[in-house]
Amino acid sequence: MLINDDQYLSIVESIKSEIQNTRYRAAVHVNRELILLYYTIGEIINSHKAWGNKFIENLARDIKLAFPQATGYSVRNLKYMSKFAALYPDKEFVQQVVAQIPWGHNVVLLDKVPDAAMRKWYIEKCIENGWSRNVLVHQIESDLYARQAIAEKIANFEGRLPSAQSELALQTMKDPYVFDFIPFREDMVEKDIENALVKDITALLLELGTGFAFLGNQYHLNVGGDDFYIDLLFYNLNLRCYFVIELKTGDFKPEYAGQLNFYLSAVDGILKKDSDNPSIGLLLCKNKNNLVAEYSLKDMSKPIGISEYRITGNLPVELQDQLPSVEDIQRRIRQ
Repeated sequence: MLINDDQYLSIVESIKSEIQNTRYRAAVHVNRELILLYYTIGEIINSHKAWGNKFIENLARDIKLAFPQATGYSVRNLKYMSKFAALYPDKEFVQQVVAQIPWGHNVVLLDKVPDAAMRKWYIEKCIENGWSRNVLVHQIESDLYARQAIAEKIANFEGRLPSAQSELALQTMKDPYVFDFIPFREDMVEKDIENALVKDITALLLELGTGFAFLGNQYHLNVGGDDFYIDLLFYNLNLRCYFVIELKTGDFKPEYAGQLNFYLSAVDGILKKDSDNPSIGLLLCKNKNNLVAEYSLKDMSKPIGISEYRITGNLPVELQDQLPSVEDIQRRIRQ
């Protein structure tokens, strides 16, 4: 009997998919059991802390003697287990949520995020986006939690987008956006920043969030015979829509929102397909007055968010002191 090549390849792909899915489920199960084991050990340690400081050191030594090939039971890691159990008194939450991320991610959260609500938020984002430990560290150090919470205030997505898309759009917003991967110069203008963002597009996509595909900078649109150029154009696969970004080096001005509103109308008229959702705009400014921004968006027909951006956010204090201030930069640009 002859084998049908297409049918055979389909069978192979199906089996490969089953193998990959089973491996993933097995890895998740193993991780969950390990996290629950560490949690139980942490509970036991915490219930015997009255035995003194040497208790954990003796425990690490005796575990090593009993299981010489086992790793993960050092004094340092046992202390993390103790802290882990103390910070998560709700065992059901640990079983259902916390156990979905690796121990290394949990250690990062124990070290860097003291607030319980913030830890829960970062855990959910790890699960949702599949962040590696390095990405999680980056998001925490760039204060993603606070930036997304602030960003929700300066956007008009509600009422201009379907509810599901509005919620997803808000999740993509940050305020400020941190572009600390840009080589900083005091005489930078909008074009310089735009070129630097495009040059390190991987870092830019990481800062924007998941689902963004880069389509181009200075993206050309012809409207009625006139030429217009969008600073940065993306397509968001999660939102199923075009994402227009305009970059301004100075303070926010109400007319910037009007310009972006026009670009969104043009993109919807020229590029948007029937299957696409309404296009979304993001205006990035060096500074903004929140009240002015809110009034500017109040009666806009298109969904727009306004955020600040920061270039020097993660530089050491001693280096920040050597750099010119925002006011110096703006004065030079005006000159």
